[in-house]
Amino acid sequence: MPSASLRLAVVGAGAAGLVAARELRREGHAPVVFERAAAVGGTWLYTPPATSSDPLGAAATHSSLYASLRTNLPRETMGFLDFPFAAGAAGSRDPRRFPGHEEVLRYLEAFARRFDLLRLVRFETEVLSVRREDGGRWAVTSRKLGDKGSGEEEFYDAVVVCNGHYTEPRLAVIPGVDAWPGKQMHSHNYRVPEPFLDQVVIIIGASASAVDISRDIASMAEEVHIADRSAPASTCNKQPGYDNLWLHSMIDHAQEDGTVVFQDGSSIKADVIMHCTGYLYDFPFLGDDSTITVDDNRVDPLYKHIFPPEVAPHLSFIGLPWKVSFAAN
Repeated sequence: MPSASLRLAVVGAGAAGLVAARELRREGHAPVVFERAAAVGGTWLYTPPATSSDPLGAAATHSSLYASLRTNLPRETMGFLDFPFAAGAAGSRDPRRFPGHEEVLRYLEAFARRFDLLRLVRFETEVLSVRREDGGRWAVTSRKLGDKGSGEEEFYDAVVVCNGHYTEPRLAVIPGVDAWPGKQMHSHNYRVPEPFLDQVVIIIGASASAVDISRDIASMAEEVHIADRSAPASTCNKQPGYDNLWLHSMIDHAQEDGTVVFQDGSSIKADVIMHCTGYLYDFPFLGDDSTITVDDNRVDPLYKHIFPPEVAPHLSFIGLPWKVSFAAN
């Protein structure tokens, strides 16, 4: 037990924020969790399809889930050590080893109930700024969603940043696309394939979301073309098992008449370009006094990917790594 209980601000009530709050309270501290959504779950909190005025941006929704998404990790590796994510556990309805996103949310909700974390969370509250004060404390300004005021400022001994990194879209650079007449969007705003009925869609990317979404949309679209920057320049291949799905090299440029030209020399007239190109780390509430910078999607300097050395341990980041290597004993 620490010699003194500290008042701590935790930004985000997803998996990282929930477990951080639990561990901090176990150590005798008093965490307050700020969450923009009306429920826990973070990126696992599905939001239904919505018409967005900015289909390339993050403003319409926090979550990046599409309706058909399943985990690409077995559930056994996704749970906390003392609260296993096991099929058949309380509240479980999806027995698959790679369950759908609804099952992951149920698990996180069960975790929050089991450890009495919900009473620590201020829902529908966004953090506007985090500022370091003289004496080492942190001023946190927050505001309820919908309020028009400047927000409420409170003081904390430390801040734990758990706001995730699947919200701020990263976009591909396409020469000529500003004059191209079709629709662009990011996979962040994709939910279901029905809006793409009979359309010609180009998917940029070849990672998990691009693979999933291209096959999802192929069930409705007239044609789906995947543009992969790692594919050889001569690539133009129809994909096995599909009559309307092709793999290309990266887009070379887009034209005013609606044509998109690939580096392999092929071209098509497309209705939609969807950027399945990942996300940017973004901490809009942090100022320069946080001592961290984000350059080429690298958050630096951080010790163990958690603590900025100059202000450790009073500022920390939980859940930043998105690719982790580990070895079993």
